[in-house]
Amino acid sequence: MTQAGGLGWLAWLEATAVATAMRQSMWLYPIVEILHILGFVVLVGSAAMFDLRLLGFSRQLAVTDMEHHLLRWARASVLVIVPTGSLMFVAHATEFAYNPAFRLKLILLSAAALNAAAFRVRPFRQVDEWDFGARAPLAARVAAGLSLVLWTGVIACGRLLAYF
Repeated sequence: MTQAGGLGWLAWLEATAVATAMRQSMWLYPIVEILHILGFVVLVGSAAMFDLRLLGFSRQLAVTDMEHHLLRWARASVLVIVPTGSLMFVAHATEFAYNPAFRLKLILLSAAALNAAAFRVRPFRQVDEWDFGARAPLAARVAAGLSLVLWTGVIACGRLLAYF
């Protein structure tokens, strides 16, 4: 798709009733943004606590117990983050689509999702060997460190949207 074609699609998105309401309502955009931030707090907070366990903190807690409890919250928060993020995007689609901070945020989000999937496929499959009291294998620790860096980048890019 060319940039001109993309602008037409993006302009159409911005002209929808939902996008117009997001821009014109005094309260709608701020409420949606607050919900988006709260969703990210739950997602990143849960992921960070899990990642810290993988990095060696709180070894007295079973990794599988933490995964079951914390990552359930992280996955559920996506049900808040995706719709609220989409609502904010359609309100400013032409502006956000070409914003370098927004583009980097999407790349980092994709990388964080791929990192989580790779963790599930590789080191987590042998979690029984290091679930409780043991040091997580190098691959799990690398995934945890990468997760912390990627999620920090996502948050930073979200804040930087206003400045680019």
